[in-house]
Amino acid sequence: MNENVIIADANFVDKVAFDLIVNFERMLERRIPQADMARWAECVALDGGLREGEHQTVVILTHDKEQTEMKNFAPGKFDSELEGMAFNGNLGEFCFSTPNGEGFVDKDSLFLDTLQTVLQQKDVKRVMVIPDEAQYNEVRNVIRKLDDDEKRITVFAMQPMPGGNFRQEILGYSLMAALGIRGDEIK
Repeated sequence: MNENVIIADANFVDKVAFDLIVNFERMLERRIPQADMARWAECVALDGGLREGEHQTVVILTHDKEQTEMKNFAPGKFDSELEGMAFNGNLGEFCFSTPNGEGFVDKDSLFLDTLQTVLQQKDVKRVMVIPDEAQYNEVRNVIRKLDDDEKRITVFAMQPMPGGNFRQEILGYSLMAALGIRGDEIK
């Protein structure tokens, strides 16, 4: 297991990206392109405390079996464009995994099982978690049970949520950067 892991509910992240695209196209009166997956992953890692260097980060995008892609991201197709793929950037290498439970477990159970497994790994130092808002309390409870003060855990949501023993960041900021929305455009 790598030192850095991003675990994201792909359905939720894709829905939030769609909402931002629709709202900002109206507000800015211009077309907003699909989110750049690599840019988004790097922004999440930065928000999670990763800094420039030769790091390795695994990006785990859990999703429903029926969902074959993140429609508001490029690249976004799970099997042909993301699964097993990697890129190098200023923060090191990012490798993608896109599990769906293969019909054995639902997306929410897979997400929580993946989180528990990652948190138990001694080599993992930094975990960035992007749950569906409906999963937030369960995620908070899983993290509360963790007996490891060495891990830096950051949970992303669209608004500040009731706390726990982890850091919080606003998901919208990393998505806005990946969508090419600049702060100076917002009035």
